[in-house]
Amino acid sequence: MKVVFLGTPDFALTALKEIAQRHEVVCVYTRAPQIAGRGNKLTKSPVHQWAEEQGMPVRTPKTLRTPEALAEYQNLKADIAVVAAYGLILPQGVIEAFPKGCINIHGSLLPRWRGAAPIQRAIEAGDKKSGITIMNIVPALDAGAMLLKGEVPITSETTGETLHDALATLGADLIVKALDNIDELQKKAEIQDENLVTYATKLDKAESKIDFSMPAEVLERKIRAFNPYPAMFFEYEGERIKVMKAEVIEQKGKAGEILEGEKALVIACKDKALSFTELQRAGKKKMSIKDILNGFKFTKKAVD
Repeated sequence: MKVVFLGTPDFALTALKEIAQRHEVVCVYTRAPQIAGRGNKLTKSPVHQWAEEQGMPVRTPKTLRTPEALAEYQNLKADIAVVAAYGLILPQGVIEAFPKGCINIHGSLLPRWRGAAPIQRAIEAGDKKSGITIMNIVPALDAGAMLLKGEVPITSETTGETLHDALATLGADLIVKALDNIDELQKKAEIQDENLVTYATKLDKAESKIDFSMPAEVLERKIRAFNPYPAMFFEYEGERIKVMKAEVIEQKGKAGEILEGEKALVIACKDKALSFTELQRAGKKKMSIKDILNGFKFTKKAVD
């Protein structure tokens, strides 16, 4: 089939690579280059970079709502559009432009976790599984009929990064299967149960500071969910220290109290405590707590 692909980050690129092996990608839409990195340089998205390397036409409109942008899109005369973490709202004219529709790769088991951050919110909430839903796009947020699903378990070791990578791989596999069987799947499309809907709100850096007055189990899940981005942190002697890994242990103290800071780093929470196993100090790489404590001790009685 002739496919128009709309996507931006690495999650989307994994799918694009699989689609391109089996179908003709007539055009790629992605977000415009953004200023990023220490040099504050304009940087093309992962999808943009790879598509250009393959010689695919790439477009980066700021909106698809203008008559000119819509006409340019419709004139591609593709069979179907595939969307994966594109980053722009699609108007009705884009959704209905091609005969086989406009389908999306969503990183959750809909109708649970509609919205911007389904991967992190599933871990944070303590869900036992996540997955991919291939769905029709409609104007309402992630509310379209479901065509295909696949599951990924969430374990006590799952982080935002590992779940992202697992779902990206699964999404690439399922979108190829969906394209191969699109007519049959559309006939059996399943309407979402609105009574089961939950929303995955956008990640906010303000959520990242560890509040030790919360239960340790809740904080441990947040640490895994926000690893690697935006990364949970605490402050010690004015330094922001990011937390990559921690374990819940059966110790008690006043919330924020450093119970151990020389041979291990243990800080009391609302109920139990967290033993930190991997940290990242400001301006440094991620390190095990053992390596950090070789040259740095937490001698204060509490975090800031």
